[in-house]
Amino acid sequence: MKKGERRKQALLKIAYNMFISRGYENTSVDDIIEEAGIAKGTYYYYFESKEQMLEEVIGMMIDQETEAAKQVIQNDIPVTQKIVGLIVSLRPGQKERPIEGALMKPENTLMHAKIKRRLVETGVPLLSEVVQEGITQGIFACDSIPERVRMLLVLSDEIFDEGQFTERDIDVFIDISEKLLGAKAGTMDFVRALIR
Repeated sequence: MKKGERRKQALLKIAYNMFISRGYENTSVDDIIEEAGIAKGTYYYYFESKEQMLEEVIGMMIDQETEAAKQVIQNDIPVTQKIVGLIVSLRPGQKERPIEGALMKPENTLMHAKIKRRLVETGVPLLSEVVQEGITQGIFACDSIPERVRMLLVLSDEIFDEGQFTERDIDVFIDISEKLLGAKAGTMDFVRALIR
């Protein structure tokens, strides 16, 4: 990694820690500059704005979550546990909730949509690999795996992202998941605990 990239990564880690400890709204660019011990011009060399920095911090989080999800896939555990592990891995941790909360602000709507797209793009190949393993084991029976997985991810994000759903929504989502993947009724019931 080149020196400039190392410095940028160091700034992102400082921002990440400050966004968690103080909250995104309560952290200013000047706070980050002071903590990093750099000139304002250096900050703006790497980031156009605090919003861009937030987007890159979230990108860094997604990269870390993706690596964790890849580790889950490599484990010798049942397919259903891999799905649970993968989904859990791709969610922000409890301590990262203040950063996730910043995305829900009206002024960050476009960034939120962009991050959601990136999560789907990241999740499709990973979950497709697990579904393929499930097909090999006779748990699922379907074709066009990436397209089916994409539909499930988009649907789950739209329904469950903001926490406004009912028990009936969960029932229908599980039913749709099983039908979409060609699984027996009850196969995807484990998703209920994840959603709650």
